[in-house]
Amino acid sequence: MLPWKRLLRPLAALLLTAAATVVPTATAATAQADSAPSRGWNDYSCKPSAAHPRPVVLVHGTFANSVDNWLGLAPYLVNRDYCVYALDYGQLPGVPLFHGLGPIDKSAEQLKSFVDKVLAATGAAEADLVGHSQGGLMPRHYLKFLGGAAKVNALVGIAPDNHGTTLNGLTKLLDHFPGAGDLLSTATPALADQVAGSAFLTKLNAGGDTVPGVRYTVIATKYDEIVTPYRSQYLDGPHVRNVLIQDLCGVDFSEHAALGLVDRIAFHEVANALDPARATPTTCLSVIG
Repeated sequence: MLPWKRLLRPLAALLLTAAATVVPTATAATAQADSAPSRGWNDYSCKPSAAHPRPVVLVHGTFANSVDNWLGLAPYLVNRDYCVYALDYGQLPGVPLFHGLGPIDKSAEQLKSFVDKVLAATGAAEADLVGHSQGGLMPRHYLKFLGGAAKVNALVGIAPDNHGTTLNGLTKLLDHFPGAGDLLSTATPALADQVAGSAFLTKLNAGGDTVPGVRYTVIATKYDEIVTPYRSQYLDGPHVRNVLIQDLCGVDFSEHAALGLVDRIAFHEVANALDPARATPTTCLSVIG
């Protein structure tokens, strides 16, 4: 094996870690949330209220899972009278707990099945989707190619890599190592799919970023070190709202992971996107809301 090939797996691990939603290892042993209720979410006896008639499906990011990614946002929404559900997707054989690694188009098929399950349990006609990182990107394949637009009212992406990422130029190094891209695709297909200019992204974004009938919200931070440049997260099209968190609170220094894990200013903006008729201004004081 050539010396550079010996470095590819560590490089893949580095990319994986960098693209991941960083989660506490203590919670990695938590039971998977789509098999049992977790702190109030994934309760299939929950019936949506008149105020919030659509269930909310949370879609985790790369290297995360349905519990760890949502220890902050899921209870936040449950406490606001939403029926909240989260799935695991993109599992690789022999890799427990850390998901979002398989081919993104296949992960979108898992999301399709999960949404159908949630709608059947709740009796709702449509769901709302909230995703972090890859979780904000992957549902767009479901909406565009798998009939999801008929079953989804809104998609809220928190730091989504809608047009891929360069990881501050790190992904461009792959071009200098023959076969590196192929090996990355084999080892961790979702990472290859998320590199700016990938075949997956080219197909997904051809003909426009959005599909009719769905409202889109993108919540980004200018301190994002994973999805770069951060403006590549933004979508273009009708019924799109692109939000830079620092425009709402100039002293919010959240980076990629924190925006989805703990940032209550971002959480408040998610709630506004889910219920725009009752939206209230998002400010620095939203951290205590």
